[in-house]
Amino acid sequence: MAKSGTTTQGLRTAIERSGYYPALVAEAVEAAVGGEPISSYLVHQETTFDSNEVRRHVTVLVLTGNRFIVSHTDEQAADAGSPSPYATTSTESVKLASISSVVLSRVVANPESYTPGTLPREVVLTIGWGAVSRIDLEPAACGDPNCDSDHGYTGNSTADDLSLRVSEAGDGPEAVRQTLLFAQALSEATAATAAGAAR
Repeated sequence: MAKSGTTTQGLRTAIERSGYYPALVAEAVEAAVGGEPISSYLVHQETTFDSNEVRRHVTVLVLTGNRFIVSHTDEQAADAGSPSPYATTSTESVKLASISSVVLSRVVANPESYTPGTLPREVVLTIGWGAVSRIDLEPAACGDPNCDSDHGYTGNSTADDLSLRVSEAGDGPEAVRQTLLFAQALSEATAATAAGAAR
């Protein structure tokens, strides 16, 4: 489930509604935000299955006038280092000027009869700021099918700091709508920051 909005109280309410260690998540996020006004936020909870265990994860994205804040909270089962279950929370604060890409992929059913404004079936929001990059390499080749020379490698480098998938079937149409709104707000903020830096 994803929740979005633009106020500090709305953010706290969305975190509480997620039902996922709300006191812990809210404290971490509010400490990272500090006193800055919130421009937009998105709270997304997902459940994953790991062997015979069910694990929950919540991601909170916050946009302020100067920063993009991302928080992740995971729960862990008891293990050799901890006799009881525990949760880990991390927050990262990124200057808007550091964001290099905001990619929004949309999956639309029946594209031949698509009507503007129709919600996608699923969206994937990928945000890159240079902390994590993925390099995909493959052997390079030439057009000669009989050539057995070594042409080195070719590949792509992709910023992959955060990727968030939201689907209508799994999260509901409102979650998809809220993800679109947050992606638009973040894109507009990074464009305005880049335009201001160019002056």
